[in-house]
Amino acid sequence: MTTTGEERAEARTGAGPWWWDRWRSAVLDVGLAVVSALECGVEGFDFAGDAGVPRLAGVLFGVLAGSVLVLRRRWPIAVVLVSIAVMPAQMGFLMVVVGLYTLAASELPRRIIAALAGMAQVGMLIVTFVWLRQGVAQGELEFGDWFVPFGAITTSLGFTAPPLLLGLYVGARRRLMESLRERADSLERELQLLAERAEERAEWARGEERTRIAREMHDVVAHRVSLMVVHAAALQAVARKDPEKAVKNAALVGDMGRQALTELREMLGVLRSGDGVAERRAVVPLAAVGVAAAEAASRVVADEGAAEGPCLSELEELVGQSAAAGMTVDLSVEGEVRPYAREVEQTAYRVVQEALTNVHKHAAGAKTYVRLAHRVSEIAMQVENEPPPEVSSASSARLPSGGNGLVGMKERVAALGGVFVSGPTDAGGFRVSAVIPAG
Repeated sequence: MTTTGEERAEARTGAGPWWWDRWRSAVLDVGLAVVSALECGVEGFDFAGDAGVPRLAGVLFGVLAGSVLVLRRRWPIAVVLVSIAVMPAQMGFLMVVVGLYTLAASELPRRIIAALAGMAQVGMLIVTFVWLRQGVAQGELEFGDWFVPFGAITTSLGFTAPPLLLGLYVGARRRLMESLRERADSLERELQLLAERAEERAEWARGEERTRIAREMHDVVAHRVSLMVVHAAALQAVARKDPEKAVKNAALVGDMGRQALTELREMLGVLRSGDGVAERRAVVPLAAVGVAAAEAASRVVADEGAAEGPCLSELEELVGQSAAAGMTVDLSVEGEVRPYAREVEQTAYRVVQEALTNVHKHAAGAKTYVRLAHRVSEIAMQVENEPPPEVSSASSARLPSGGNGLVGMKERVAALGGVFVSGPTDAGGFRVSAVIPAG
């Protein structure tokens, strides 16, 4: 059984009886088979009279041979072979034409099509040559001997070449259409996959933005509020003993609160102004363009958030705030001070800030060393505290810990290609170290 391009095209529209894909195809083949059977029956009647056999047998043979055309879609080779076999009886001309067309339009190898077409050509040539020769010899045709080969060649080519070429053209066109449909389906599947990946990238970008905002909120709130709690605890301890110091601590608490509110207001302002834009940039282009737009949108969202933030020039002020809260802090800077990229300076500042916040929470009153080193291709920072004293007035602050400070610092540094290490020291303190590329 072979499959033609016509069958593949018809398979898209419906189902028909037996081996037909559509009822219209079945009706067409049955109609062609009926016409072929009538033609072969009439030709079989004449052939039987010339051959001296019962005419009824010739008619039945012709009808049976002509009705084979109904199998042209399922077995085109059989149809062509039957048409070649009945050519000597001068019957089956319609079957030759339709059979060759169906054969050429099928997916059979070209060598088989060429061989069967050559056999049909030679058979038609011989039969036509013999018939014309007899007609000229018997005086039925008033032409010269030159007409016999000319007529035989012309007739054989006329019956075999047009249906063969038409079938080859139709088959090639159908295969091309099938190839285009398959490519269109493949492109549709690829676009669907790209849309799915874009949605995943959009969700990833939103998750990254939520994580970044959470880190910023943690850095802003944790440090300022920790200092406020420390000052409040100290204020409670000295309120009656040293009113002047209590007033100073109260002023510091007010300053810390105002600074925290200012930073929170700036951050919320960025979120409000960039919410609609970021959402449109991160979601709408993703479904339409694909993964490249998702990456661009995620970079835009990150850049919008990184536009504001602290820098290394504010590091002395940060250390001074911790010193004002009662912490003994030693700040040392090595190397030539120079400007860095905004995200590098912001990350370095946040690492020191979070490390000092952790000292306030877990080692109140401990002496702390902050070291900053400007190197050729990187910037390094280290915050190390000594073991905390057993009794400290600040320890009564009872600062809570969210447990995400170190994780946030490590994520920040890793995002810039740096290295982050933290852990206890042999002396019983704690050390936080980070190295960030300067590029």
